[in-house]
Amino acid sequence: MTERQGLNAFFFDRFIPVMTVVIAILCLWYVFTVVLNAQFERDQAERAGTTISTSQLISNTLAQERPVLPSPHQVAAEIWNTTVNKKITSKRSLVYHGWITLSSTLLGFLLGSLLGISLAVAIVHSRTLDRSLMPWIITSQTIPILAIAPMIIVVLNAVGISGLLPKALISTYLSFFPIAVGMVKGLRSPEVMHLDLMHTYNASRSQIFWKLRWPSSVPYLFTSMKVAIAISLVGAIVGELPTGAISGLGARLLAGSYYGQTVQIWSALLSAAAMAGVLVAIVGFIGGIVTRRMGMAS
Repeated sequence: MTERQGLNAFFFDRFIPVMTVVIAILCLWYVFTVVLNAQFERDQAERAGTTISTSQLISNTLAQERPVLPSPHQVAAEIWNTTVNKKITSKRSLVYHGWITLSSTLLGFLLGSLLGISLAVAIVHSRTLDRSLMPWIITSQTIPILAIAPMIIVVLNAVGISGLLPKALISTYLSFFPIAVGMVKGLRSPEVMHLDLMHTYNASRSQIFWKLRWPSSVPYLFTSMKVAIAISLVGAIVGELPTGAISGLGARLLAGSYYGQTVQIWSALLSAAAMAGVLVAIVGFIGGIVTRRMGMAS
């Protein structure tokens, strides 16, 4: 395939479908903005004893100061104003708040990855742990994170631990699960004939692990890590909510809800979504490089 054909394939197979969905979402967003904000404008006109034209109604609903649902261009303007037009050290900068949340996310993701991989290795090599530990790992995820997050924060604060670590531990709690489950499946993915061949060569358990089980589990690991990094971000934001934090994307959400600043809320939400997308893309990119260098199909 030539370079030109590759660009055409990318354009028609990926770019156009993605942009079609984005345009459809924006159109629906504008429609719902008008519908949800229209009642306020009608009430205002009724109190003033005047009538409001359809064009004026639409124009007003898309530019309300505190709308029920802000329009896309209002959210875009807020994101631009709080990123480009603010110093990154400013408490009103989304870059500043995003970095606070990102720090907790990455630490929680690192701890969750280590914990998940360790549990998976232990489960695969011990039938007792497989039967006793795996059900508890699954059960742990049935507890709502909004219920357990305040308990984690309070307990750790009581023993003098505050700041980044409590939020990171909440991220760890969420992110270790997909990695543990994915790695268990990956470490068990080698075929029986390959395991029998290793036993025929009198390979030790460590040799079987490093030469067969671990390479076979790498694709499963990176697939699980893409899920884990996104859910780790959710844990970091949730960890900021019960603490009354003054920094982080969760703090922006809290401040917006306290003062009815829906535009601020939506800008923080979309910033978090964009951050999650970038993090997942980075993990996927690294996973593709690793699997290609190992001679696997990416």
